[in-house]
Formats: sequence, C-alpha cells, structure tokens
Amino acid sequence: MSMQSAASPTIRLSPPKRGSLKHIPGDEGWPIVGKTLQVLADPKGHVERNAARYGLVYRTHLFGETSIVLLGPEANELVLFDQAKLFSSTHGWDIVLGRLFPRGLMLLDFDEHRLHRRALSVAFKSGPMKSYLTQLDRGIARRVAEWKQKPGEMLVYPAIKQLTLDLAATAFLGADIGPEVDEIMRAFVDMVAAAVAVVRRPLPGTQMARGVAGRRRIVAYFSEQIPLRRARGGGDDLFSQLCQATHEDGALLSNQDIIDHMSFLMMAAHDTLTSSLTSFVGELAANPVWQQKLRAEVMALGLGADAAIGFDQLEAMPLTEMAFKEALRLKPPVPSMPRRAVRDFTFKGFDVPGGTLIGINPLFTHHMPGIWPEPDRFDPLRFAEDTSRSRHRFAWVPFGGGAHMCLGLHFANMQAKCFARHFLQDLEVSLAPGYRASWQMWPIPKPRDGLRVRVKPAT
Repeated sequence: MSMQSAASPTIRLSPPKRGSLKHIPGDEGWPIVGKTLQVLADPKGHVERNAARYGLVYRTHLFGETSIVLLGPEANELVLFDQAKLFSSTHGWDIVLGRLFPRGLMLLDFDEHRLHRRALSVAFKSGPMKSYLTQLDRGIARRVAEWKQKPGEMLVYPAIKQLTLDLAATAFLGADIGPEVDEIMRAFVDMVAAAVAVVRRPLPGTQMARGVAGRRRIVAYFSEQIPLRRARGGGDDLFSQLCQATHEDGALLSNQDIIDHMSFLMMAAHDTLTSSLTSFVGELAANPVWQQKLRAEVMALGLGADAAIGFDQLEAMPLTEMAFKEALRLKPPVPSMPRRAVRDFTFKGFDVPGGTLIGINPLFTHHMPGIWPEPDRFDPLRFAEDTSRSRHRFAWVPFGGGAHMCLGLHFANMQAKCFARHFLQDLEVSLAPGYRASWQMWPIPKPRDGLRVRVKPAT
C-alpha cells in the first residue's frame, strides 16, 4: 500500500482550492453538471473507461464537486482500513443520507463511531440473533408459500421488496407492533426513496418532501415507543434491544440516538438486502446447474416444510454461502462508497490535499480480470477456501471493511441462507428464452423491469 500521512495533523473538511487537484489526470466534464449524467447512465462502464484511460487514480466532477476516484484492492484497503484516520465517512455520506438518516452508524467517525458501534453490537449477539432467525424463518416461509400458490411469471424485485419490508417490521420492530405498521413502513419507504432522489430539496410534491414527512412520522413513532419499550423490558426485536443498550459507562443510549440508529439500520438492511436477494434469485434462474446444486444442499438438511431452521443447519450450507457471495460480487449492494479526506495524503505517487471528496468503487474491484478471471461469469467456486486464501483481503468488499464493516453482515448472511432454504425447497425458477434483465447499477442495483422469472413448485 502506497500511503504517507501529511506532516501536519490539521483536519480540513472544506473542499480544496480550485486547481489544487489539476495534477491528477482526469476529465471534469461540463460546467456545474460535470460527469454526473454519465455516471448515472452507466456507472460501471464510466469507471472502467476512466480507469483504462487514466489509471487507478483519476479526477472527476460529480454532484457539484470535484472529486478523486481511487480504484482497486489497495485503494479499498487505504480508505476502508484507514489506520491513520484520514477519511471521514460522515462528510462523505452526508450529502446523500444526512437529511433523512442523520447520525446513523455509517455517518459517524473515529472514536464516536467506535463507541456507538460497541453499544449497538449487543443487538447482534447470539441470543438476539437466534430470536431474529425464528421470526425471519416464519416470515420467509409464509411469503414463499404464497408464491408457490401462484406459478407462472413473477417479478422478483417487488416481491422481494415486500418480503424484506415484512421481515423488517417483525425482526426490527416486533411482531406485536400493531395496526400502525403499514403507516410506519410507508413512511420508511418514502425516506429510502428520497435518499436517492435527484431533487435534493423538499419542494412541494417532490419525493424529498415525502421523505422528510416520512422522517417526521418515524421520529414521532419511535419517540412515543422508546419509554414504553424501556418500561416493559425484554423484547426480542432489534428496537427493544436498542432501548436497553448502554454505552461503556452504563448510560442508556439517548432517545435521539435510538431514533437515528433504528432509522439507519432499517434502511441499510432493507434496501441492500432487497437488491442482493433479487440478484441472487436472478443468478439461480440463469444458472440451472448451480440452482440444482444448492437445492440438493438444502434438501440434505432434512428439514420438513414446517420445520424451523437453526444455526447448525445454516452452517451446513457452504455452497449457498458461496453462491450468495458470488451474487454480491457481481452486483455489490453499495457499488461506490464516498469519503472525505480530513488531512493530506499520498497514494500511488499522487498528493491529495485534505478536504478532497474521495470515492472508492467495489463494483470496479469486483470485476477486475486480474483478480476475477471472466469477471462477468457466475462462479461460486471463486469463494472456495483454497481460492479465497490467496486473494487480496480487500478484493471483495460488498460489506465495506475496517471500522465501518457492516454491523449487520452476519444478519444479512443469515437472512440469505434462510431465504435460500425456503425458496429452493419450494420453488424452481427459470428465465424465458432470450430474456436478459437490464439493471440500474447506481445507487443500489435494481432491475429496471423488476426481473421477470418463471416459477413453479420444486420437484
């Protein structure tokens, strides 16, 4: 890794002076708009063309600001591992998430992030995770059984989106949330949609205005529920766990902290999982040989249709885990990750001043031919233990890395395996001849047509 800390420890968050990045090759495109439209139209192709022309470090102009893109595993390690605390996640993500999901865990930095992450980790320990698994297993079984009753064409993305909303309501908020659940989840969906809306101000009639209204509704609900959950004690859902969580000094998380963390965790778990499970189903439909291998693994668990799955059975699904990892490689749920440099640094011979907006790109890294031969081919064996061992540890980063490694990583894998168990046990999925889904790859991968597949009961 080629990196040197600056001699001065001064932290700078303001963008550097105009022209201070001209020594870095690149093209900033049109005035004001820069390269934003090209990135939105074809994020993968745009980055690959720039890398071919300028190399693994280049200058661009996105969303109103000049920024520097750092590509490849070494760049991922520099920015995500960040031993020198050079990069602010707060001031990288804030432009996208700050208005609707302020002070979520991903929007905190350094010591403050560490303290909050430690407090939140109690909700992802073994006891709560077993309870979540029970709720997830029931919810997934119920929804897949409904799909089984309607063989024929199915739009995967909206079906998975409804499933993940159901799971968020039960595992995150509790099975007894009450009649307001639909209103709460609608508000939440509005917040998620507004986070990636093109119009960033809450003007009347815009998605951002609906998102801001949704945020007010969510805040009101959590504010009302926190004292009730604390007084009641216990509770197997994530919300109840956070209401009892404490900092290192024994102090409970503040009401505002719980509101901010719950809002963010629900968003992160819902939208990224919807994308990942949709991609997973699409790859199973396009690769019938692998679909059958995974079905055989699931059937070998010996679980009856109504039997609950446990951690031991999840551990006995290595091929499913490898296939899910490969789906995440092909379409990482967070294709690019922003940071802001808080101090000067040097990478691959380029001096970059503090205050510069930085971007790394998991989508690019996950398709580098030198690391992943035939990178567009679905091949779960890439994640066999002997193959993975020799690979750069930051070559596969769908969950980020370092201090900001996704706190819900094991939660996501648990849901994916639980989903695969029911889906493969009950259904066969295929694509119509000649069909190929078109994907919108930014900000979170999503099939433009919903991903049309054919489903029928498994035989």
